[in-house]
Amino acid sequence: MNSSTSLAVVVDDDPAVRAALDSLLRSIGLQTQVLGSPAELLQAALPDVPGCIVLDVRLPGISGLDLQDQLAAQGIHLPIVFMTGHGDIPMTVRAMKAGAVDFLSKPFRDQDMLDAVSAAIERDRQRRQQSAARDSLDSRYATLTPPSGR
Repeated sequence: MNSSTSLAVVVDDDPAVRAALDSLLRSIGLQTQVLGSPAELLQAALPDVPGCIVLDVRLPGISGLDLQDQLAAQGIHLPIVFMTGHGDIPMTVRAMKAGAVDFLSKPFRDQDMLDAVSAAIERDRQRRQQSAARDSLDSRYATLTPPSGR
């Protein structure tokens, strides 16, 4: 993984959690963007680089699970790593069915978070490569001339 051109977006309402995750993720060379609310994420200008979102399930206003649905509806396809101090099995199942990469219970081991973020960024990198290949194929197909009708 090329960390210097990868981004981890952290969304948590607890400033101490944001600071700790910012430090942890920067320690392996990732760019980070730390946000305190879903509204901040929806308004943020995210760079066009491989990345992921580290998202708390319980947030003021809209839950992390509802935010996951909203992001998908807006065409934002960054993989999500959920974290929560109050998770249950139905919550975990809902998140994973909607495409979450991992669901970590607080407190989590630093290495578990790093592994989940690395897997999420790799998933996004592969999605981007497949999308670029598909776009290239589509543009080449568009240049073909239709066969002449005899």
